[in-house]
Amino acid sequence: MKLLGLLRTSSFQLALVYMVLFATSVFILLGFIYWATAGYMADQTDETIEAEIVGLAEQYSRQGLNGLISVIRERVARDPNGKSLYLFTARDYIKLAGNLDEWPESAQVQDGWVNFQLDEQVGWEGKEHIARARIFVVQGGLRLLVGRDVHDLLVVKRLIERAINWGMGITLALALVGGIMMSRSTAKRIEVINQISRKIMAGNLALRIPGRGTGDDFDQLAENLNQMLDRIVQLMDGIRHVSDNIAHDLRTPLTRLRNQLESALISAEKEEDRDQIATAVAEADQLLATFNALLRIARLETGGKVAKPEAVNLSHLMSDAAELYEALAEDKNQTMEMNIQPDVITLGDKDLLFQVISNLIDNAIKYTPEGGSVSLQLIETKEGVFFQVADSGIGIPEGEKEKVFQRFYRVAKSRSLPGNGLGLSLVAAVIAMHKGEINLADAEPGLKVSVKLPKASLIKPS
Repeated sequence: MKLLGLLRTSSFQLALVYMVLFATSVFILLGFIYWATAGYMADQTDETIEAEIVGLAEQYSRQGLNGLISVIRERVARDPNGKSLYLFTARDYIKLAGNLDEWPESAQVQDGWVNFQLDEQVGWEGKEHIARARIFVVQGGLRLLVGRDVHDLLVVKRLIERAINWGMGITLALALVGGIMMSRSTAKRIEVINQISRKIMAGNLALRIPGRGTGDDFDQLAENLNQMLDRIVQLMDGIRHVSDNIAHDLRTPLTRLRNQLESALISAEKEEDRDQIATAVAEADQLLATFNALLRIARLETGGKVAKPEAVNLSHLMSDAAELYEALAEDKNQTMEMNIQPDVITLGDKDLLFQVISNLIDNAIKYTPEGGSVSLQLIETKEGVFFQVADSGIGIPEGEKEKVFQRFYRVAKSRSLPGNGLGLSLVAAVIAMHKGEINLADAEPGLKVSVKLPKASLIKPS
């Protein structure tokens, strides 16, 4: 299945919804982890700075200015490469003590806290770091800055942010791949049901939807559809048997009635009586032809395949049928054009195929007005055998092309012409028996009936 079609499936859209929900939950979880770790470390840094400020304030209150300077120098000397930052300056920002060389000029003050960038200094390996500090003005305009290098904290924050981004990306990618795999598996099973359904709609009612034996929702759906198909087939068989039984039961008394009418026709003395009886005989013949056609269609549909297939020269059949109906076309002043490739061979029933060709030619002449044209074509290709009967008659509306293969169905504008609506039903049954295809198309004007049959070399023995 193509990827674009897969993305449009309901299973993939459902998987996409779950992917969004899962990604949202992962994002919330990672956000909480970020807040709980980076936020905790930032609070710890601020608390450390506050504690140092409290300690220095106590030292100042006890020992005075000199004592404060001594404490700052002692702390710097004890941990020269530490993270704590100190700078004690005079009124004109001249350094009195601390491990910073100068007062930060580009400091950003926010809620009493100062964030600034550490320039290259001894102990920081020549790298620029970010510092966070608080500033207090001591008595006499002296300024004290106490802070910490928060470079490691920022590194941890960036690491967590990178982990969140990668985690979200990997989560979305895995969810997308999982959604595609789940959708593909589901789509395959749905496509199997669709393929079988299309074949069943095409007329192969013997097919059934396979199951996997897992008892899941798809197996239950397949079982229900198969039971529904079984029931439909039973109902169709019942209707077909009723019509076939009616035709079979009425054919015998109708034949006797027809024979009696024919005997009465012979013994009738008056011209008027003979005309009426002859009309009744013609009507009886029409009814017998209808019943015979019904029974023949029933036998064809029940048989399913040709009993004794033989090599049939379709070129000869079509030429013979054209010659048979040529006189009828001339009576209606119609032209008959033929393009018949010689020696086109298929396997099948010669009589049935001749009846198919005859029915199509008869329909073309019947539904084409005087002065019209009928064309016959027969060719053989690598794919099979194709023959076509086209006319310039009344044609069939687009919405009724499939219905004309139903028994007794007749197009509205052709109901005034003689016929019983079984000709194309019989043609379709014969073509289906020979594993062929039939197609109706507009000839503009008229109708074009195309039939495809397998050629002899492509037919596998059954």
